[in-house]
Amino acid sequence: MLKTNRGYMIVTSLITLIPMIVGLILWEQLPDTIATHFGSTGEANGWSSKPFAVFGIPLFVLAVHWICAVATEHDPRHQNISEKMYRLILLICPLVSLLCAVAIYPFALGININSSFIGELFIGFVLVVIGNYLPKCRRNYTVGIKLPWTIHDEENWNRTHRLAGWLWMICGLLVLLNTFLRFGGEWLMITVFLVMILVPMGYSFGYYVKHKEKNE
Repeated sequence: MLKTNRGYMIVTSLITLIPMIVGLILWEQLPDTIATHFGSTGEANGWSSKPFAVFGIPLFVLAVHWICAVATEHDPRHQNISEKMYRLILLICPLVSLLCAVAIYPFALGININSSFIGELFIGFVLVVIGNYLPKCRRNYTVGIKLPWTIHDEENWNRTHRLAGWLWMICGLLVLLNTFLRFGGEWLMITVFLVMILVPMGYSFGYYVKHKEKNE
């Protein structure tokens, strides 16, 4: 899978490193200490050195990018991971790297930008896209909701992922709406992620218990 997507992998890796190139171009204009973490309202609450912000973050994201690609490639059931799903996986890290640059560099240069808005918009969009693909994801060990009960039983896997797909899309839409309407604060994001994680887990376990005798 990695061999057939070699060109795509190279392109996405280069995209991941774009913030590093931009940082080098802006090097003289950037302060020695740069804000690299922001609160829910966009205020800076974490700082790093200029070398770490310019080189460290893109290189770290690039390492994660390659780890995800190699881990997916060596999944014993990698044949169950569709081409579209694999490419979606390879697209996440480059987008995260660009998102970090959009949040960090303008703030460091004194340009007023709402990093919280951009971050939530990105999260909402990613949740909707992944939610759309989850029901189509076949059983494997790398991508999807990997629980003992889903891995053990294909029907459990399929039903859990159909439910999770709808939940993730609904949660993603809520995040997108909140980005513009601001009807919820941090509690909304916490609730969204708890629902996304706990509801599919509870459903999967409940399905396993109900069909335990059949599975055995």
